[in-house]
Formats: sequence, structure tokens, C-alpha cells
Amino acid sequence: MEIKKNPKSNLENYSKIFIQIGLVLALYITYAAIEKKTYDKTIEDLGTVTMNALLEEEIPITERVEPVQPKTPPPPTPEKIEVVEDDKEIEETVIESTETDETEEVVVEEIVEVVEAEEVVEDVSFMIIEDVPVFPGCKGSKAELKACFSKKVQKHFSRKFDADLPNELGLSSGRKRVFIGFKIDKNGKIVDVNARAPHPKIKSEVIKVMKQLPTMKPGRQRGKPVGVKYSIPFTLIVE
Repeated sequence: MEIKKNPKSNLENYSKIFIQIGLVLALYITYAAIEKKTYDKTIEDLGTVTMNALLEEEIPITERVEPVQPKTPPPPTPEKIEVVEDDKEIEETVIESTETDETEEVVVEEIVEVVEAEEVVEDVSFMIIEDVPVFPGCKGSKAELKACFSKKVQKHFSRKFDADLPNELGLSSGRKRVFIGFKIDKNGKIVDVNARAPHPKIKSEVIKVMKQLPTMKPGRQRGKPVGVKYSIPFTLIVE
């Protein structure tokens, strides 16, 4: 037996209506969504924030020190101006002219030339002289000239001195010391001979012998000839 549906319950007959209603609803929802107004969310009061507290800084208070200005001395007291009465005579200062007239005689002072005094070099010891005196026949360096000078003086004394004199004077036997000193002047001559001996006659003999030394080439100090002092000891043997 075929069951027949109730024509009122058959939904297929209303399918077109449902589709149209759905389209209308979709269009409406779309339109409502487009036209809906939206607003930014507002944040409720979070409390008061004091910005001044963040900006405040502790600034040290500095005091400006003004530099102390040096006290300037008071201006000098103006000189007292003396008021001269009309009837008082005032001495005037007369300034004489230094210009000369053609008729006046011009006196020219004589220019005196000042001659500088020549530097005087004192006598120098033989040990420190720059250029030693040269005994005739000596050659070589400064040290060699010194050694040759002493050797020649000793040889001269040994050859010229009377070796029998000490025995003739009756001196005690033994060694007797004689000290001799003299100077070679700027001209190379032997001067200022002196001696110290155990007997006056020996002293006179020594002085006579040393004065017989030959003329030498004078010593020089700073390139100038000077007097040179020389001393030498001798030993006499008395038998």
C-alpha cells in the first residue's frame, strides 16, 4: 500500500522560499556588519601619575665667589699749587742755546788713546810650565825635554863643582845634601841662583857653578815667554 505524503508536509514546495529568505538574511547580515560603527577601547583610570617627581633632580647649590679685586692705592695727592702774588718776582729759568755762532771758537777736546796694560804673567814652576825651557842640545817631546834638562844640569854640576872642597873644609864623613834653586828668565839666562849647603864655602861654590850654565831657550806659558823656577837637590859624599 503506497503511503502518500501530505502535500502540506512536503518541504520541497517551500525550498525556493527558504533560499530567498536565506539570501535576504545573508545580505542583511552583511550590510549590518559593514554599517556597524566601532570605537577605540578606552582604558579605565589607572591612577594619577606624577611626572614632576621623575623630572626633579637634586641640583647642588653653588655659590659664586667673586674674585677679590686688589686694592688700588689712592691717587697721589696733587701737589700744592702755590699762588704767587702779582707783586712777587718770579725767577725764570733761562735755557741757553747750545748752537754755536760762526764767530765763536769751537774747542775740540783732545781724545786720549787708552793703552791697555800688558798682562803680566808671573814666574811659573818648571813642573807645570806649558813649554819647558830647552837646554842646548835637548830635543823631543815635553817629557823628553824635561828629562834632558835635569840630566844636563846634573852633568854640568858634577863636572864643574870642586869635589875636593868638602874634604878640605874638614867636614865629617858621610853624605851631605845640597839644595839648589835658580830661575831661567824670559831671555833664557840663569838668574836668582840660591843654595842651601852644610858650609858657606860650599854654598858659594855651588852658586858660582850654577851661574855658569849656558843660555837656554826660555819657557813659554800661553804662548808668551815667562820666567821659570827650577830646583834640584845634590848629594855630596865626604870621606
